[in-house]
Amino acid sequence: MVSLGRIAYKTGTSYGYRDARAIGFDGKTVIGVWVGRPDGAPVPGLSGIIGAAPILFESFDRLGSRTALLRKAPPGVLFASNTQLPAPLRRFRHPNEDVVARDAAPKIAFPADGVDVDLGSASGSTGSLVVKVRDGVPPFTFFANGAPFGRSAFARQNARQPDGAGYVTLSVVDAEGRGDKVTVFLN
Repeated sequence: MVSLGRIAYKTGTSYGYRDARAIGFDGKTVIGVWVGRPDGAPVPGLSGIIGAAPILFESFDRLGSRTALLRKAPPGVLFASNTQLPAPLRRFRHPNEDVVARDAAPKIAFPADGVDVDLGSASGSTGSLVVKVRDGVPPFTFFANGAPFGRSAFARQNARQPDGAGYVTLSVVDAEGRGDKVTVFLN
């Protein structure tokens, strides 16, 4: 959480640029802001600091001058700059960067390797298999048993209508040629 003069606030951006959030507290009032599309579609470049924080700050400005002061942090709170954090916690990026996790190869987040996927209940009424990827550099190319079935410029998921029940090997390749694969059983 950051303290900006009289406001303590925190911003956040969801995986795949679907939601941007900011929440703030001025000692008396809490305000939360969400920015995104109601259909859950990604908005490339959307982030909490760029999309939601300006609305949060304007909301507090419209409240006028406040007399409540922020309390001191409770005992035991750790204050550290990004460079002082352990390496896994330094993954934040500048809002103007166009990709997330540039150094990491893509990883198929769903479905997991070795699982049985029930297309009747897990994927809704469409019966399609949804493949979701994290990390890597877009665009992504999706494959089923070596045959491409989709390419997405920004989206980190793609859907495929399977040929039927049985084992299928799903793979994804990012813009830098790095990939991941899983094998699942469809029923």
